Amino acid sequence: MSLPGRPDNAYRTAQGTPANPAAPTPGRPAGLSVLDAVAVLVGVVIGIGIFGFPPLVAQHASSPAMYMLLWLAGGGVMLLGALCYAELGSTYPDSGGEYRYLSRAWGARTGLMFAWARCTVIQTGAIAAVAFIYGDYAQQLLDLGRHGPALHAALAVLVLTALNIAGTRPTKRMQIVFTAATVMALVTVVVAGMLVGDAPGQALAAAAAPPQEGLASMLGLGMVYVLLTYGGWNESAYLSGELRDPARNMSRVLLIGTAVVTGIYLLTNLALLDMFGLQGLRQASAVGADVMQIAAGPYAAVLLSLLVCCTALSTINGTIMTGARVYVALGDDVPALRRLGNWSARGQAPAAALLAQGLITLALVGFGALAENGVQAMVAYTAPVFWFFMLLVAAAVWRLRRLDPHRARPFSVPLYPLTPLLFALSCAGLVWSSARYAGLGALLGIAVLAAGLPLLRMARRKEPAAA
Repeated sequence: MSLPGRPDNAYRTAQGTPANPAAPTPGRPAGLSVLDAVAVLVGVVIGIGIFGFPPLVAQHASSPAMYMLLWLAGGGVMLLGALCYAELGSTYPDSGGEYRYLSRAWGARTGLMFAWARCTVIQTGAIAAVAFIYGDYAQQLLDLGRHGPALHAALAVLVLTALNIAGTRPTKRMQIVFTAATVMALVTVVVAGMLVGDAPGQALAAAAAPPQEGLASMLGLGMVYVLLTYGGWNESAYLSGELRDPARNMSRVLLIGTAVVTGIYLLTNLALLDMFGLQGLRQASAVGADVMQIAAGPYAAVLLSLLVCCTALSTINGTIMTGARVYVALGDDVPALRRLGNWSARGQAPAAALLAQGLITLALVGFGALAENGVQAMVAYTAPVFWFFMLLVAAAVWRLRRLDPHRARPFSVPLYPLTPLLFALSCAGLVWSSARYAGLGALLGIAVLAAGLPLLRMARRKEPAAA
């Protein structure tokens, strides 16, 4: 998919592996080949988002050519970001990811604000966004009325939060099955779209109105949705620690992985344009099910909806589990939030953290239910905050080279300082676009981030005692 709060290295920490999984371990040679690493990177990036975001991208494109250029540009930004993360991850291998980079580069308080943002905006907003994508497809299977997608989303969050509190964990095999279901569904949509061509889906075009936004708004918000679909490239930071000869092979992995992902997304969207036309795509709600309905009838649409629902539930479950670990870390660092660090002895799970996360997510689902489009509302809520911290991560590449010039860097970002500068400028543009044009949801996300500022006082009081 992948959204900003998708499962990351915290999963491995939760499973009992060392807290620093990317660091070299005595006696354990690096075992990932270029092919292995490319497979991991592609598998992490391609997910549920391709079944939910194309209609939203289409709403912010004035022509089919602009629509395809947005997806191509997304691949470029993915490559820039992955290169920056690869240098940071190979230089400072740690399961803390961005939290560690931001704390090292800009201080502990910046890291603390990132943890707050991840708990209240980024992670919870990501869970709610995926839940709404699930709701759109579940509504195709069981119609619950006008607010059906929101009700399905809320039920998914409730049930999976309860399972995690009880101590249930997704297994590796289950995750592999769900990933295979995603790929199967995606290939089915592409093949069906190419076989049917400009078929009955083009009829939707007459009913859809072209966007009335300015060029800057269209490009900015279109890229926000595109890059959510490309999300997950930051996982490249964790590949460098186990890759054979990372100084030579890391750039190969990122170039090949970016080319594969971009190629798959371009083919998928060409098939969607061929089938629906740009106007018709703007009106699609569950685009995969709509393709199958046209290509092979209602039974095929039901089958694909089931596959997408399984994939979405897998993503929601993994994100709920890993997100709760951030609450635990916040509880460990801030005395006033210490209860969030409590683990259930019975279920061996952070029950208080899971409960807090679930309540915030349900509140966001309620907010999204009042909006015209729940997924769009959640993207607006998370995007400005997420891209603000990505801007700080991009700048951390430059900052840490100045603060720590003698540290060994197994992988150095090529064309420095141009590459991190281009990534930082991309992030700055996305912060501006999402804050300026995304409306009430963006303002709410910024306000929630600002509500965490009092935590800095608590951190200041704690520091002398810890020294």
